[in-house]
Formats: sequence, structure tokens, C-alpha cells
Amino acid sequence: MSSRRRIVVALLVVAIAGFAAALAGSVHAATKAGSTLVIWTDVNRYTAVKSIAAAYEAKNPGVTVDVVQKQFGESGAGTIGGDLATASVANAPDIINAANDWTGQFAANGLVVPIYLSASQEKDFPAYTLNGFSYGIAIKHLYGLPVSIENIGLVVNTSEVAVPKTFAQLTSEALAWKHKHHTKVGIAVQQGSGGDAYHMYPFFSGLGGYIFGRNAAGNLDPSNIGVANKAFLKNSKLIDQWNSEGLINSAVDSSTAQSLFTSKKVPFWVTGPWNSTLLESSGIKFTVIQIPKIVDPAVPFLGIQGFMITKYASQHGVGALAQDFVANYLTKPANQLALAKAIGRYPASITAGKSDHDKVLAEFGRASTGGVPMPNIPQMNNVWTYLGNAWVVSTKGPGATKASAAFKSAAHAIAEKIG
Repeated sequence: MSSRRRIVVALLVVAIAGFAAALAGSVHAATKAGSTLVIWTDVNRYTAVKSIAAAYEAKNPGVTVDVVQKQFGESGAGTIGGDLATASVANAPDIINAANDWTGQFAANGLVVPIYLSASQEKDFPAYTLNGFSYGIAIKHLYGLPVSIENIGLVVNTSEVAVPKTFAQLTSEALAWKHKHHTKVGIAVQQGSGGDAYHMYPFFSGLGGYIFGRNAAGNLDPSNIGVANKAFLKNSKLIDQWNSEGLINSAVDSSTAQSLFTSKKVPFWVTGPWNSTLLESSGIKFTVIQIPKIVDPAVPFLGIQGFMITKYASQHGVGALAQDFVANYLTKPANQLALAKAIGRYPASITAGKSDHDKVLAEFGRASTGGVPMPNIPQMNNVWTYLGNAWVVSTKGPGATKASAAFKSAAHAIAEKIG
């Protein structure tokens, strides 16, 4: 290494050490001054956050953590996101409970600030969970600390069918069951008249579909719409086949899908961890897996929830304290596990996940492998309806639209909306 390069490296080390010392000093100073952190969270996590906050107060005499309960939501009066957008400085929170797909809008509006994790802290989170909370035009920053993951998986009634290792086996078993028992579908996956692009995503990704591509900087590119890309269109004939065979049908809504599985009329159900309690009390012997690879891996959408630091923390004089609470305290595996368990989800922390002995949640967690975080840029709002409708019209049974035409139409409509 050249002497000049050694000097540069040394200066960087000193600068980083100085930043860390300054941050620690700022936290200590804020503690001595008797500061208050205000956290907004929802009813499901309120008790867990209160407990964690109390433990933090005990470790940091002079600090008060005020936990306020709000509805979990991105917009609307009374919700975390809605009230954040209209809050005065005096009434605003320093930290909020949030979903990863709020990131782009909140960051673009300047409502939240970056969170800084060390390299060792980052290693305790799958890259896709961090990507879900990352946003930037030229340079990406992390705007949220992941806490829990939710995604759908394939629930298999193991008393009735073998756990499929390939999609061909899944199709064969599902259709054989359908023909033998004269059911309407072979796989219970919810759509309904309004469509459900979220539940259909593994089928979409498994055929080569994607929502937005990424630019050279690695950021989501809303001009690169993959809803009707060449690879997907080439594979879309499989959708027409599924429709004609009755493997899936868009008339099946949430309650119908649930009823089909719990009444043992269908041995396969695509659902998420929000139905864990129902599954465990159903009396059915089951396991949860990721839908097997179709042409490509049939990975699910990932909903990632966590905590963000608002711009108001620095205005309240507690910016360093908020960073310490989120980056250094909420990253602790025990706290990650407590927050994830509070809402019946699998923890984002790899270490915490190893301590989660809930078999069903662990299976859903494994079904998330390689998943795609729900796009966190504002343009995603223009996708849901059109993508969901493409599935509705192409899997409605007799009279269905050819899948290639349905998804081309959806891609065109999305591009027009995005402009």
C-alpha cells in the first residue's frame, strides 16, 4: 500500500472513530439532560414496545421513552403515516413503526432520515430485508430497521398428499385430487373479483415476471416495467393451461380459499402466517413450503415491518438518542424476537430466527427465502389493480382472456399511469 493511501485510510479510520465517539457523546449528553423519545406504534406491538422502552430507560437513566398507540397505516387520520404527514413539530414522533413499502414516499417527502448500522449488525439481516427499507435516486440509504417478515407459502395437507418437490408434482397431485373429488380448483389461492396480485406473485415470479427492474446504481427503475417482459410472455401459456385445467380460478376469494382447505376439499392452500392460529386449531396435519420452482423460483412478495427515525428527532434534540435506540437496541436479537412474536411473524434478524421455536412461523420464514420485498417506490401504487386484474381475467375459467393479452394490457396501463 502506498504511503499516500495509508494516510487516507488512517484519516478515514480516525473520522469514523470520531463519528462513533461523537454519537456516543451525544447520547450521553442527551441522557444527562433528561430527554424524551416519542415512539408511535400499533396496538399489536404496543405492549412489546413498552416493555423494550422500559428496559432501555433502566439502562439509560435520565431518558424517558413515551410510547403512543396509533393505527398501523401509511395514510389517513389516526394512522401512523397519516398523522406523521400532518403533525406539528411539537406533537410529532421521533420513531415510528412502519412497513417497508412506505419507504420511498416517506424518504422522498423528507419525513424520515437514514439509519446507520455497522457491518456486523448488517450481517444479522438477510440482504433483501435491508433492501426493502433502502431508497435513493443515486445513492441508497437505509431508512428502516427490519424487525419482522411476512410472506405467503404453500400449505400442504400432509395426511392427504405428499409434499411436492417440483411444480410438476404439485400440479399432478392437485389435478388428481380435483378430478377425484370433483372440486372447482386444485390449489386454493385467493383472488376474487378485485384480484390479488400479492397472493399471485409466486406464480408471477415463477414464470419470469417482475414489477420493476433496477438501474445501474441498483435502485428500482419505474421505467423498466417487467409485467409483460419477453420471458414472462413466453411462459404465459402455462397460465392458459392452468385455467383450462382448473388448477386455479379467480372466483376463489379469501374466505372460499380458507374454507376449501379447512374442510379438506383441497389439499393445497396459498396463505400467510396471519392464518397460523387457524391452521394449528384446524386438526389438519400440515406443513408449509415455498411453492416449487416453475420456470424460475416461485418466490413470494415480502412484507417487511420495522422502525424508522423521523426528521423530527433531530428537531427535538434527540437525533443521536433515536439512532442509538433503533440501531443499537432494537437490533438486539431478544428485542427482534419479542417484536416479531407480538404480531405472530418471523423475525428479520437471523440470530433471532434461530431462537424462534414456533414451527409454523419458522416454516413460513423458510418459505420467504429469496423473496422480493414489495417495491417501496411511490409508483407501485399504480401496479396493484392492473396486475391483479390481469390474473382475474386470465384465470376465470370459460371465456378467460389469453394471458399474454391480459398482461400486455396491464403493462400498458401501468406505464401510462406512471407516465
